[in-house]
Amino acid sequence: MRWWAVFKKEMWLYFGSPVAYVVFTFFLLISGWFFSQIFLYYSNASMQAFMQPQFGQSLNITDNVMRPLFSNMAVVLLFFVPMLTMRLFAEEKKSGTIELLLTYPIRDGEVLAGKFLAAGALFVTLLALTLVYPVLVAFFTRIEWGPILSGYLGLLLAGATFLAVGVLISSLTENQIVAGFGTFGVLLALWIVSWGAEFAGPNLRALLQYLSITEHMDGFSRGIIDTKDLVYYLTAIALALFLTLRSLESKRWRG
Repeated sequence: MRWWAVFKKEMWLYFGSPVAYVVFTFFLLISGWFFSQIFLYYSNASMQAFMQPQFGQSLNITDNVMRPLFSNMAVVLLFFVPMLTMRLFAEEKKSGTIELLLTYPIRDGEVLAGKFLAAGALFVTLLALTLVYPVLVAFFTRIEWGPILSGYLGLLLAGATFLAVGVLISSLTENQIVAGFGTFGVLLALWIVSWGAEFAGPNLRALLQYLSITEHMDGFSRGIIDTKDLVYYLTAIALALFLTLRSLESKRWRG
């Protein structure tokens, strides 16, 4: 349970500084604005469909409100997750406390677990606050909770992947700004990597599509939990954390 001390320290640092409050406020404001605009558009389309039923056959609250909302929230997370991870190791390196931390009777894996789980707890809290959106929708119409819950599972896995990449980048530098922009750059590359798949050969196209984060998110928002998508996210998380652990161990050996 030695990781718990690191976890508590990181949570105190998050809420003892403006970081958590700024991320929570702006993420909820932006995602709330997206939700309001998407829902208003759906409401207007529903009114038109009431007068002209032939245009309303394809309207579905899950497909027309929640799926676009999940996609937009995932895009917003590209910008906000680096803010949660950029200081985790970079700040320790810059202040010189990383050497002190690594000399404590605590394993590198426990240090990593405490920091990653603290960022993860903050992220889960952030996602939990957005549950107000489907609850509001449920007041107006009947919704299918299966696709919504699977959509949140997709966001949770994608967010955990973002966090793992962010922790890795933060362990490689002592500059928080570099860590933040580096994380955003890697995540953006994984987001758009499939854009060139259309012009690639069959083998390269399959590889680019598999590496793309977006290719693995769509199924969750449609209520489909595919083993291939689960393996992708879990592998990406495990690989990023493994490389972070190697980075910490190299720091210990270099002194």
